[in-house]
Amino acid sequence: MNLHPAALTTVLCATLLATPFSAQAGEEVVMIDGATHKIPTTVTLPEGDGPFPFVVMFHGTGSNRHEAGNGYDLLAPKLAEAGIASARFDFAGNGDSEVDYTEYTLTGGMQDGLSVIDYMRGLDETADDRVGVLGWSQGGTVTMLTAGRNPGISSLVTWAGALDMSGFGTDLYEEAKENGFAVMEFEWRTPLNVSIDWFEEVRNIDIAEELGSYDGAVLAIAGANDTVVDPAVTNAILAAASSSDNADKQIIPDADHTFNIFSGDMTAFDALIKLTVDRFSDTL
Repeated sequence: MNLHPAALTTVLCATLLATPFSAQAGEEVVMIDGATHKIPTTVTLPEGDGPFPFVVMFHGTGSNRHEAGNGYDLLAPKLAEAGIASARFDFAGNGDSEVDYTEYTLTGGMQDGLSVIDYMRGLDETADDRVGVLGWSQGGTVTMLTAGRNPGISSLVTWAGALDMSGFGTDLYEEAKENGFAVMEFEWRTPLNVSIDWFEEVRNIDIAEELGSYDGAVLAIAGANDTVVDPAVTNAILAAASSSDNADKQIIPDADHTFNIFSGDMTAFDALIKLTVDRFSDTL
């Protein structure tokens, strides 16, 4: 994987500039009980009684459930139009989460996602056995871990998904070993306290090996001009998904890590949404 911290900072800075989101008709913001903390979640349901398949969205590093440029907020109503419910949630220490970022790890993010999946399965409007997961960048890392370890997920889609984060934040690792966490600075937001547990997990969990246990559908999408996560990682994701008989990738031309959502030209992002909605419609 080719993950550049400087480029990532630029991407996340753009996230801050997204227009604040207001809940739309058919949406509800809920606080879901997680294993150790409350999980802020926006649930979007299609019109009608269901039961509907549903998708849970995992966000990227330092972002939130709305995602870069409100990308997840744009996706949710498109899924609903296709008859697919969805939930997008904040990881610990991000968005409206009331706990510190030290509580976030790959496995902690997975557990939050499972709590959201359990909540969605408890709704009368949803189908328990038609579950999809979506992850952007590091969110993709957590979705692959989640799908690999937990049977019952039918379809996985990654947007610029990171398969290996072991080299990220290397300059902060010694600080984390000494203090129990390292302070990751950003120009555009308050710092994040990254726990030693996070550093150890990204070095010791083999996401490719974990994904090999998953036998559901996989679609890895990347932008051809992504300088944060090398688009060639999509090939590694497909190779890792060895148990799946429905694995594919899509490279969107001239698109960056955020699929050009901040450029004013929505061509690439519209293509991304269509690929995603069509994929979940076909596999859920």
